[in-house]
Amino acid sequence: MEPITVTADAEEFTCNAYLVVGDATTLVDAGTMPGVDDVIADALDGAGADGLDRVVITHQHHDHVGELDAVVDRFDPRVFAYADHPRRDVALEDGDEILVGSEACEVVHTPGHADDHVSLVGEERCYSGDVVVYNDGAFDDGSFGRTDMAGQSRERLIESLHEILDRLPDTTEAMFPGHGDVYRAADGPDTVREVIERATERAERREPKYPDD
Repeated sequence: MEPITVTADAEEFTCNAYLVVGDATTLVDAGTMPGVDDVIADALDGAGADGLDRVVITHQHHDHVGELDAVVDRFDPRVFAYADHPRRDVALEDGDEILVGSEACEVVHTPGHADDHVSLVGEERCYSGDVVVYNDGAFDDGSFGRTDMAGQSRERLIESLHEILDRLPDTTEAMFPGHGDVYRAADGPDTVREVIERATERAERREPKYPDD
């Protein structure tokens, strides 16, 4: 089943939070949209799913975990995260394999935007969090996560982009980023790999996204 962006109607700043129904029904990030638990409940009911099995956190910036407590309190899923968190049940490590819906994805540690950032790379889909997105207002066809705030690193982000490319199957057809639009190769001119390569080249040229970057 196609991932559902449960924060699509948010009126405040949030990440894209994706509900993926399957053998292990998964929420990738929780976002900050008040009432997102109601949207998830409606989506689960519409899909005929028994419940929410797990939440996987790409990183713990507020826009990705603001509604985590509400989601966990309502659905009692297991929470997977790389860094320690009061609601974490399972610690993710680089190279782990985890089911996202019914797709096995490899956990790729991708710091630079955040020290605890992970991406989830599968044969069909890549959940890239904030390390690489398709469009964000700075670039419209392959962009990289911001690195202008304290504790962030453009060099580490570039290394993370290369790590994703090294571990990305050629069969991956869609990228589900933390912000901006979902990119599907079937609907665009490029493969997912080509989008990430373009973002990497821009990062390596040190093209600025923000005034202090």
